[in-house]
Amino acid sequence: MLVTLEGIDGSGKTTAMDALRKAFPNAVFTSEPTGSWYGEAVNRSILTPDADPLSELFLYMADHAYHLHNTILPAIETGSLVISDRYIDSRYAYQSVSLDKILPDPLTYLKNIHQPWTLIPDLTLYFDISPIIGAKRSGSTNKFEQVSFLTQVHHIFEKIMLAEPGRFKRIDASLPPEELALLAIESISSKL
Repeated sequence: MLVTLEGIDGSGKTTAMDALRKAFPNAVFTSEPTGSWYGEAVNRSILTPDADPLSELFLYMADHAYHLHNTILPAIETGSLVISDRYIDSRYAYQSVSLDKILPDPLTYLKNIHQPWTLIPDLTLYFDISPIIGAKRSGSTNKFEQVSFLTQVHHIFEKIMLAEPGRFKRIDASLPPEELALLAIESISSKL
């Protein structure tokens, strides 16, 4: 089973991930961007304010393909529970905003180019927080952590969840960390 943790920057995914590692010690834990050289290229791009959005998309896609074929699919083939901090929905949401002035319908474009080869998660935990709080928590240290950008990303996440309501479990990320973690653990346990 593939479980993904999604939400805007500062939504508490990392805090939940720490609790999930303790609750599911035999699971395979992973994240995007990865620690591969593809992921390193993505991270360099994130820190480059004027990076070309279309080029950036293909960096993210290369990292996702690497992640899928070298970590996720092999783990699933052995029957492992895989829990990923960020996955395809983050790319859809963040890159849709980045590509808004370049493509007429970025979300549809992104879904179409991923559809033939990506793996849809069995469960996605969406950590819902206001963009203002998310930007404050994340420190607004890069182009993606600004309130205006996160507001648009939040809106795209809502569109994605509306299209696939059965896959998503919304978690109120303004809750205390212990409660947030407990909801995440319970959501995964009930799906197992």
